[in-house]
Amino acid sequence: MNKIKGIIVFILAISFTIGLTSCGPNGSGNSNNGALTGSAAEKVFVAPGEYDEFYAFVSGGFSGQLAVYGLPSGRLFKVIPVFSVDGEKAYGFNEETKPMLETSYGFIPWDDAHHPDISQTNGKLDGRWVFINGNNTPRIARIDLTTFETVEIIEIPNSAGNHSSPYVTDNTEYVVAGTRFAVPVPQKDMSIDKYKGNFKGALSFIKIDPEHGSMNIEFQILMPGFDYDKAHPGRGKSHGWFFFTTYNTEEANSLLEVNASQRDKDFIAAVNWKKAEEYIKAGKFKTMKTNYAHNVYDETTHMATSTMKKEVRMLDPSELPGLVYFLPTPKSPHGCDVDPTGEYIVGSGKLSANVTVHSFTKMMNAIKEEKFDGKAYNIPILKFEDVLAGTVVQPGLGPLHTEFDNEGNAYTSFFISSEIVKWKLGTWEVIDRKPTYYSVGHLMIPGGNSQQPFGKYVLAMNKITKDRYLPTGPEVTQSAQLYDISGDKMVLLSDFPTVGEPHYAAGIPADLIKANSKKIYLLEENKHPYATKAEKDAKVVRNGKTVHIYMTTIRSHFAPDNIEGIKVGDKVYFHVTNLEQDYDVPHGIAMIGANTSELLIMPGQTETFVWEPKKAGVWPFYCTDFCSALHQEMQGYVRVSPRNSNVKLKWSLDGEAL
Repeated sequence: MNKIKGIIVFILAISFTIGLTSCGPNGSGNSNNGALTGSAAEKVFVAPGEYDEFYAFVSGGFSGQLAVYGLPSGRLFKVIPVFSVDGEKAYGFNEETKPMLETSYGFIPWDDAHHPDISQTNGKLDGRWVFINGNNTPRIARIDLTTFETVEIIEIPNSAGNHSSPYVTDNTEYVVAGTRFAVPVPQKDMSIDKYKGNFKGALSFIKIDPEHGSMNIEFQILMPGFDYDKAHPGRGKSHGWFFFTTYNTEEANSLLEVNASQRDKDFIAAVNWKKAEEYIKAGKFKTMKTNYAHNVYDETTHMATSTMKKEVRMLDPSELPGLVYFLPTPKSPHGCDVDPTGEYIVGSGKLSANVTVHSFTKMMNAIKEEKFDGKAYNIPILKFEDVLAGTVVQPGLGPLHTEFDNEGNAYTSFFISSEIVKWKLGTWEVIDRKPTYYSVGHLMIPGGNSQQPFGKYVLAMNKITKDRYLPTGPEVTQSAQLYDISGDKMVLLSDFPTVGEPHYAAGIPADLIKANSKKIYLLEENKHPYATKAEKDAKVVRNGKTVHIYMTTIRSHFAPDNIEGIKVGDKVYFHVTNLEQDYDVPHGIAMIGANTSELLIMPGQTETFVWEPKKAGVWPFYCTDFCSALHQEMQGYVRVSPRNSNVKLKWSLDGEAL
């Protein structure tokens, strides 16, 4: 106990010292040397008109979004709206996408996006979809990589702090969602002092349709009330298993930095999802009533729908032998990482001076021979020595996360000592180390969590950057740093600022995605109920106090562009169809006084916003996206008359008079 407290005090002291000093790589607090010396700048330079080699999908953390960068250049290409409203793209503002942010708690326009993962086939990245978790209001989203748009979000019931998710199995059979916070399941009024034994953690297994990617919660596993931090599917030989790091096996409910550090070890939970499928097929589950949202965007109607689901199938490992086993691992582990072969399971205990590696083969032998060291809630605990593959001795301070290259090497981030350490699988020998600036969290090698890493770069995502960039007040942007790992030694190439607070990233060769990128939405396939596919069909329709404007836009005018007969108190729907059928020609529209954002409408697409005029007058609207030399001329007016006015509804097309 005293030893553990001493480690905690030491780590806190180191963290405080790093926060105070923040010296640059030359020790002066200035980082003029290092990243761009020698040929480093040449290695990240992408000439005008040329493409980056890799896409990097970098989580936005508290922004709730997902950012797309090119590697090696570090250029930002797009911010994909996922869990947060986005005024640039009208996501969560237009009528079509509002349902994407519905939950059992109502409309939630924000979340904390942590861990993107890319779909796989036979353990290799296939570039079809990216999945990412919402941590605060438990959700999993799917992004279609033909459009780079969020097309599905499913809420996770019986969960809180959806952190250990969403990780993808070898053939994208499942993505998982593990709860960080244990809670009463089902939720009920209960004294927090009754936490131990009564609070539970649910692990959700979400089935993915192999053709369309649609998601369905296939089953949940009701686990003891530990905190489930990170996860990783088995690869290759360990396919069919899932591994979750846990902390707070003490089941403390206050001051966890002390009370969750009482024991010498926590656990990695090894879940046999093939066995779970057998139990489901045999009917060994309990149906639990619940309530959660399933939101789907249809790319033919260009509209989202939200459906409330009412039950889940729950498996209880305390009653189902062979479903879950616990592997003891050093205290307070964060990363849970499996090498490309599926043999080695790396647990990064934050309070350990070593990196511990477990063996899948030894784990299976220990299970077969029933070498158990007791049970926790009737779940067998394997003996630490019986599942230990090896130890990387004192590689750094505060290990967090490990990824792998294509040469049998592992790379671990160390938050406290601010470095990346390269070590050899099997021999556990430290090969190289490089500093990061500063306090690195996760790192990413393109394909580094699959059976086929591409092994050219590692990207570090740092938390502190106080002397890397021009100051911007009390808060400084987070930094991503790119290292060349193609040789024996790592070389720092560049750093670039990132959006929000990245936690993890997923990287993939551009060639696996760019050829499939959608250029336009075909007008003839547009099945939006308010689509207007030709300018001659534009119109304005009143139904009581509701008015629908069927509008088209094309370079460089709206139709209709002048509308009269709108009255104070009306609810006016602008349904705007972009008639362009040319790549990269979106149009925007914004209306003065509209309590929403602009619309940004892709070629062939229809979007809707609502305007409720409060005053009589003549109010302009205009195109917000520069589309042609006559962009400024792309505008129109709506005349709003008093409620008791007799002004007739009329509009103009093709420049004709009202």
